[in-house]
Amino acid sequence: MKFRALLLGCLCLWACPGDPEATPLDAGPDLANPIDPLSMPAAPLWSSDRFRSAETCRACHPDHYAEWRTSMHAYAMIDPVFRALVQVRQRDFGGERDAFCTQCHSAIGTRSREIGPGFRFEDLSPVVLEGVTCEACHRISGVERLYNSGHHLDPDGPMRGPIPDPMPTEAHASEGSDLFERPELCGACHEVIEFSGLPLERPYTEWSVSPAAREGRTCQDCHLPTVQGPAALGGPTRARHRHQFVGVDLPITDGFLTPQERDELQQRIAGLLGGTARLSLGVPEQLARGQRLDLVVTVQNLIAGHNLPTGSTFHRQLWLELTVTDAAGTIRYRTGQLDPDGDLQDHFSTHRPYGDPDLVRFGSRFVDKRGNPTLFPWLAAEHFSTAIPPGYARTQTLFVDTTRAAPGLAQIQARLRFRAMPPFLLRLLGLESAASTLPIYEVATASAALTLE
Repeated sequence: MKFRALLLGCLCLWACPGDPEATPLDAGPDLANPIDPLSMPAAPLWSSDRFRSAETCRACHPDHYAEWRTSMHAYAMIDPVFRALVQVRQRDFGGERDAFCTQCHSAIGTRSREIGPGFRFEDLSPVVLEGVTCEACHRISGVERLYNSGHHLDPDGPMRGPIPDPMPTEAHASEGSDLFERPELCGACHEVIEFSGLPLERPYTEWSVSPAAREGRTCQDCHLPTVQGPAALGGPTRARHRHQFVGVDLPITDGFLTPQERDELQQRIAGLLGGTARLSLGVPEQLARGQRLDLVVTVQNLIAGHNLPTGSTFHRQLWLELTVTDAAGTIRYRTGQLDPDGDLQDHFSTHRPYGDPDLVRFGSRFVDKRGNPTLFPWLAAEHFSTAIPPGYARTQTLFVDTTRAAPGLAQIQARLRFRAMPPFLLRLLGLESAASTLPIYEVATASAALTLE
């Protein structure tokens, strides 16, 4: 019943534009009819049929195609979570802001105006539904701004890439461009600012002040690692970028990946997350039973290039799970455990809202102008972050009552855990079947012991 009440409350926010306290336009300037001549034009810049399908590229670039096909770039327009969120925004604004999310997820569709007010996903052409497809990147001629699809897309230009001396081909004109080795290429879409001016995603900004930036390391170094092989069939062997664009998301659509591909992607995500943080516990060697234990927990971000977590931090969940067990095997303290629905026991828990007062989370959250938590950026007045900058640490002290603890050696076990999104969000969007299958990754562990006398 509590979840149903939460759902009805959210639907009221979506469906009651007559309530001046509920309208998201109060959070910022009046942008009811937003037009951006670069990424959300008022009139088509060109027709979407000026771009070729990835299937066309497959003939000469089978390895690139096979990698891209399993990527989140290929999944960008068919992801049911993305679609559901777009449809919520459509209902809120009557179609006037339909292009905000799609300006990055399908620049071809948005700039051709195939995606316009009131569009339906089922009506879109195949090349638009390919999302961030081959030509959506390799027809980029430059970057004008570092947010909200800030790149120039040229359907008549050459296919550009990082190879400075591409082999001539009859398939298309080719041109080397150092932009494809620079983080600006990524920042143009992965830096996101809401219509209200509220920053939503900031990985490029984080990178720009990071140790990785000072050392000349880029997004591509981690997320587009190189492998030796030909860039095209018949070409010379050289270093080329893999096109899986591994991040932390795993597609939830049945059939998008084979079981083997899904397992392999999960392993790559686990490998990417492994070693990204250091978890340490500060405890005394011994303590008088009944004395309060001040348990100091420190989490350090070992990623050189961006915050932990980064990207859509308002959906990411990185949290501390910790238990203290006395010498008799009785758990005397715990935090970070999940409720029966698999959710953290925070504001959005169905079973125990705010049931875990010591919950330690790293990420971000939105609040509306009343200070209440909200899931949706267009309803947000503020965006608070506890994500950890590169190289920095966050320290939290947890207070443990030892009055009833058995004397002897007490054990402390801690895990830093991560998942890409919370189950309650999927249930709210009508994707209940996927809520129970979200993988949780262990990022770091730590343990300690002390003697209670």
